[in-house]
Amino acid sequence: MIILGVDPGSHATGFGVISTGSVVRMLGGGVIRAGKNAPLSDRLLTIHTELAAVIDKYSPMTMAVEDLFNAKNARSSLILGHARGVILLAGSTAGLPVSEYAPREVKKALTGNGAATKEQVRFMVMRLLALKESPPLDMSDALAVALTHAGRSQFSGLA
Repeated sequence: MIILGVDPGSHATGFGVISTGSVVRMLGGGVIRAGKNAPLSDRLLTIHTELAAVIDKYSPMTMAVEDLFNAKNARSSLILGHARGVILLAGSTAGLPVSEYAPREVKKALTGNGAATKEQVRFMVMRLLALKESPPLDMSDALAVALTHAGRSQFSGLA
């Protein structure tokens, strides 16, 4: 099964693609940089367009997206909600089943600790996928979401 994991952000959206089977491996990943000074509508278009291109390139069978966390203020939550909206739209438009995972659930699934740091999550992603080089944090978070989905799917009989 090919799984696309996404770590939403209005400035930087991480994505990671894994394949499951006898060995779980990374097929690709990166960070969509939408531009900090660009208007929100332009950033959302960039996220949607580039994520649609990732879907076309890797042909995932499913998409897993990190759910909202409690942002420090309502405006930040609202903007992140817009970014998540275009991400969910890209997956739905491509006909992908989309699953959502809370940040604490992802951290706990990978490290055993729901309060783990981003660096601890990245360390486990690197170990589980046998990566030689350290990926950007947004990308490692997206790979963590994909790995969480792979584990949940395996136990539910979907993998």
